[in-house]
Amino acid sequence: MSHQFPVRPDSQSAPWRFGIVASEYNREYVDGLVGFAKDELQVIAPKSETRILRVPGSFEIPIAVQAVVERQRVDAVLAFGVIFDGETMHAELIAGAVTTALMNLSLQHRIPILHEVLVVKNDQQATERCLLPEINRGIEAARAAIRILGSLNNLAKE
Repeated sequence: MSHQFPVRPDSQSAPWRFGIVASEYNREYVDGLVGFAKDELQVIAPKSETRILRVPGSFEIPIAVQAVVERQRVDAVLAFGVIFDGETMHAELIAGAVTTALMNLSLQHRIPILHEVLVVKNDQQATERCLLPEINRGIEAARAAIRILGSLNNLAKE
């Protein structure tokens, strides 16, 4: 497993609009992702606006992302959920469906959708990725969102 964490991008002056869609299931961990992401977006892009929409579970994230993209005119969406891998295939099925749906929405609407619906094996993995800053996937998603928006803006200028 790689622990190489993306470097924080330079501060941005663009007034980007971000949507965050976050699962209520495993809320303690998801709240960690959301909090770290919001803080990182504010540091990197202080003129940006971030709106949060909560959904019951990870399976509901794609339909909510679609609504956010179509109704709120955001520049990027960050999708957060935490699924614990258990003894059945439930986690695998949910994660696969969410992954496919988010990619399809991103391509269909031509908007970055950052996928941080995590499948973890235990509380330690969830804590490391959601509640601590060293490999926090909320921070990672915020940095990736800023980077892809910058890249797409540069392409549009060519």
